[in-house]
This record gives sequence, structure tokens and C-alpha cells, in this order.
Amino acid sequence: MEPDHTDVVLSALADPIRRRIVERLGKGEATVSELSEPFDVSAPAISRHLGVLERAGLITRERHGTWRTCRLRPEAVDELGTWLGRLRPDWDRRFDRLEALLAAQRTPAPVGSPSTAPPAGPASPASPAFTVDPQEQS
Repeated sequence: MEPDHTDVVLSALADPIRRRIVERLGKGEATVSELSEPFDVSAPAISRHLGVLERAGLITRERHGTWRTCRLRPEAVDELGTWLGRLRPDWDRRFDRLEALLAAQRTPAPVGSPSTAPPAGPASPASPAFTVDPQEQS
């Protein structure tokens, strides 16, 4: 997918209404009125959303008499998936580094290091500072 075309597709999918339309069309073709049902927007607004999706190459619109049907272009979605797939190795590497960093922060420090020393200040009765070794009592 060309960078300019990728920008157009991602811009088209930036709107939640358009994403939901694409999701709906993923289940099969639908008329414009079927696509507009779940939204509380005007028919002209839906028509503008469909125009954006069509210009981005994500859908096609056809006229059948008085009905206008819309269909998802699976190849356009596949192109986007391919583009995103090329980014995955970088994301995986970054997430692996983040996971290693977080794991290192969760690993307990060796005994006696400053991070395992008891906090400064008065000790609570349940603290090991109040434990008495019976051999030391004599």
C-alpha cells in the first residue's frame, strides 16, 4: 500500500461511524438505509461517510433501481492488513523489550541490598525488628 493511500485509508477509518459501517459491511452487503439505521445522524451525513469510504477504496456502491447497496472491498482490507503486518516485527521487538524491563523491575533484589532493607522509622509490632531469639535472652 502506498504511503499516500495508507494515509487516506487510515483517515477514513479514524471516524467511529465509518469504522462501524466497515464492520457491518464485513458481514455482507447492505443498503444505505440499513447502514444508517444504528446511527442518529442524517441521511446526507451517512452519504458523506460512505463517500469517504468509497474514495479511500474500502467500499463500493452500486445502484439497483431505487436501491443503493454498499459492499466492502476485501482486497482493500487485505492491503491494510499487509501494511500493518509489516509493522508487527517492530512492535513485537518493542513489547519484548518492555516486558523484559518490567520483569527486571519485578525481580526481587538480593538480600541485604538497599531495596530490601526495612523502612526507616519506628517498627511495627509485627515487624522482624521485634523478634527475639531465645538464645540471646540469657
